[in-house]
Amino acid sequence: MGYTVDFTSVSTLGLESSPVAEALAGLRANEARYFKNKYDQDFTVEPAAKAKKIVDYVAHILKAERDIVIASPALEATELRVENIRWSYVFYESGLSINVLYTLDDPKKRAVGFKLSDGMEIPAELADKFKFARQKSKLAGTIRGSYFVIKNEY
Repeated sequence: MGYTVDFTSVSTLGLESSPVAEALAGLRANEARYFKNKYDQDFTVEPAAKAKKIVDYVAHILKAERDIVIASPALEATELRVENIRWSYVFYESGLSINVLYTLDDPKKRAVGFKLSDGMEIPAELADKFKFARQKSKLAGTIRGSYFVIKNEY
C-alpha cells in the first residue's frame, strides 16, 4: 500500500530510520508539491522493498552511466508518468533523493538528478564527481542538487 505525500502537513512516515528524517520528509514533500502544482498529480511512495523494480532501475542507470553504487539503503520509491516523461524517484536513508527523468520520445531530455537533504554530508560515491548547487525551500530548508545527462537507452 502506497503513501500519498501530504505537502501541507509534512510527515516522516516511512523515513524514520534516516538520521535526517525531518529534512528528508521536507524534501519528499517539496517534490509532492511540485507534481501537484505543475501536473495535478499526487506523489505516492511505496517502501523500497515493494518498489524493488524502481530501485533496481535507478541503480542500473547509475551503475551503467557513471559506475555509481549508492551505499545507503533505499527507504522509499515511486514512479510517475507525466506528459510522456517517466519520473522515477528513490529516497535513501542517508537523506539522498535521486530522480530519473526519462523522456520516452526525446533522447536529448533524459537526466539523473541528485538532491541532498539539509544537514547531510555529500555521499562519498558522489563527492568527487559532482558539484552541488544550493536552493532554498520552505518545506525542505536548503536543498543541494546536481545532475547528469543520460546518454544511453533504458
